[in-house]
Amino acid sequence: MRRVLLVDDDPAIREIARISLERVGEWTVTSASSGLMAVELAEGEPPFDAVLLDVMMPGLDGPRTLALLRERAAVGPATPAVFFTAKLQPADRERLHRIGAAGVIAKPFDPMGLAAELDAIVDGERDGP
Repeated sequence: MRRVLLVDDDPAIREIARISLERVGEWTVTSASSGLMAVELAEGEPPFDAVLLDVMMPGLDGPRTLALLRERAAVGPATPAVFFTAKLQPADRERLHRIGAAGVIAKPFDPMGLAAELDAIVDGERDGP
């Protein structure tokens, strides 16, 4: 079973994504409500197969959270990072791609399709952002 670190400050989004990923996609989900919590949870954990991060969060945003996770080796450089965002402008996608995003999933997302989207990105069947 694949493991994903899910990071989003909105409890409803975290819950919907968790249920979707666990029940539809059979992922094991570790969720965090902030970037700092994600870093704390990830340290000492077995490797994740993916990280799914909200772009805009108070405190540490998604890109800075990813940088800190990688800096502390809590998430390896080969671990696909996928961002949730409502901002899907080409410039936003390009910025996320430059910092190492494997993909971008639009908010609001389809709960029934979330696991398939994440699978496609992690498996390299869907191009990056």
